[in-house]
Amino acid sequence: MDLQTFLNDFMNKDDLDLLVRDAAGLFECPAMVVDMAFHVIAWHCEPDFDDAPFRRSIQLGSLTYEAGSLLAGTDAQAQLVSPLDSPFKRRFSLLMTGGAPVGYLILVDVGSRLEHEDGRVFSAVESALAKQLMLESSRGSSMRSAEESVLQHLLEGRFTDESLFQLQADAAGLKYMAPRRIALVNLELYRSTNWSENALRSTILDVFPMSRPLVHDGSVVFFLNSDPDMGLFRSFSQQFSLRVVISAPVGRLFRLPEVYAATRALMALLLPKLSHPFAVMAEPYQALMMLRQLGQDRDLMLPSVRALGQRDMEDDTLYCLTLYTYLCCHRSLQETCARLFTHRNTVLYRIRKLKEEYDIPVDDPDQHLALLVSAAMMLVELGREDVFMPRSSD
Repeated sequence: MDLQTFLNDFMNKDDLDLLVRDAAGLFECPAMVVDMAFHVIAWHCEPDFDDAPFRRSIQLGSLTYEAGSLLAGTDAQAQLVSPLDSPFKRRFSLLMTGGAPVGYLILVDVGSRLEHEDGRVFSAVESALAKQLMLESSRGSSMRSAEESVLQHLLEGRFTDESLFQLQADAAGLKYMAPRRIALVNLELYRSTNWSENALRSTILDVFPMSRPLVHDGSVVFFLNSDPDMGLFRSFSQQFSLRVVISAPVGRLFRLPEVYAATRALMALLLPKLSHPFAVMAEPYQALMMLRQLGQDRDLMLPSVRALGQRDMEDDTLYCLTLYTYLCCHRSLQETCARLFTHRNTVLYRIRKLKEEYDIPVDDPDQHLALLVSAAMMLVELGREDVFMPRSSD
């Protein structure tokens, strides 16, 4: 393999895997190209090449922590380093095109010859690989920046090691990113206006500077560095026909996947209930979301309350709602009647039935919490989620 063959393949074949294979042949060593998020994009080595970190990176689809920590300090000047977990030195070089970094080339110096290679050959190979990597990354969609790539993979839960994630985040320019919350934007109503997602992205950046908006799983996600101005959000959602859920506080950036999953779950709950544009905070719905999660284990519910729910389901009665409201009102009959908009005699009749027919100890303070949670779980199971919805949902 010579440089001219490599360049001919670059000009004629449009194939990053082929170019990496050519580079491995040209330098007579294993080669790997990774993106700015340290994910393995292409690689080549001989079948008998035995190097644990190289093989492990291929298997995982991303660099090991040790390789990532070495790579994180790489700048535009190529470096030849000795990893602690491998007998072979690595040559790390930053791949840049148009002045922007797009990835890294890693060469494993199995023959101890890379330090003697002509620098012009390296430059030509790195330039071609950078252009091909950018081309393949942008094919079929707009080119994602390094920071967007890291954030996309974080949302997908693809990082399992926080230390390695932090290295990748730092390398992608996210070292000081510490969002307070995220905003999840449903685009179904917005798309009906035939506006493009790029136009929405520009608008978000105008209204919410430094929010790093990105499209993920058909929705838009952007990041808030302070608690939101809900008046601004409501105006924004009405103006562009958007449905927006603002998450609970994020905390550490590495926690983003669980916060994102909870926010998506809340959005999925609200979409069938609220067909108009809205902007809501997650906190008022946390009790409902917790109850939905608890409801996945029905055995947590008191048997007596399960029987009560069965009666409500069969006879269209309101015993569970009465029990829940009575307990919420600290057994105040007057407040219970007011909340239920129900006559005193009707509420008294239901409470007497709870005690006598279902043997539910509504006046036992030691049973108060178990009864309250069980009644709430049953109301969710009965489809009475409206009981736990905020008074105003917009």
